[in-house]
Amino acid sequence: MATLVFDIETSAQPIDNFDEAQQEYLFRETEKLDDALAKQAKREEITRFMSLWPFTSQVVCIAMLNAETQRGQSIYIADDFEDDGGDAGLVEFVPVADETELLTAFWDVAKHYDSVVTFNGRGFDVPFIYLRSALLNVPISKKNWLGYRYATEPHCDLAEQLTFYSVSGRDGAARRFNLDFYCKAFGIESPKSAGVTGMDVKDLMEAGKYREIAEYCLRDVRATVELYKIWKERLAGIK
Repeated sequence: MATLVFDIETSAQPIDNFDEAQQEYLFRETEKLDDALAKQAKREEITRFMSLWPFTSQVVCIAMLNAETQRGQSIYIADDFEDDGGDAGLVEFVPVADETELLTAFWDVAKHYDSVVTFNGRGFDVPFIYLRSALLNVPISKKNWLGYRYATEPHCDLAEQLTFYSVSGRDGAARRFNLDFYCKAFGIESPKSAGVTGMDVKDLMEAGKYREIAEYCLRDVRATVELYKIWKERLAGIK
């Protein structure tokens, strides 16, 4: 059964994209503060979080691999989208003009897979791309990735599996760590080893370094594939 492993990168839309009422709603918490410095700090905090919300952000890259063959694509928004982007062995880098084209290409690939693996995909990636696709009227080829939480088919979310569905809460034996921490613990090369993190995506977009975003996203997927192999060999089936 073919398994797709994927990850997304997102970037906040400019504040000017939102009208006065929307901006008032987004920054309402700042008006509860009296201190000017505290207000500014809160506004900056909210602005950072905007990249995590599908109604204030956009998908700028999706990297994906076939878990069995390691073949895949890293599709990313770029100004020079007419360039073929080159490749990296079994992976093709595909620059596109906009988010609509990106999501359309992703769903076209996804329809050929029976199952999907993510790291925190149930909590972030999947609802994000579902909502962005709906907003842009992009047809969704797989609508069952948020099904029964306590099943690993068709969607295996490793963040849920490695915490046994948060069985021990925030600070117990199965507390949750980020992908970087799990990778280092299991001896997998961290996707952060090249010095790029998700926090850098906005700056890379503004600098026009689109390929670097695509390469970083792909490293996340490669690490997720390796973590999935370990989970499947050593932990799958525990109830």
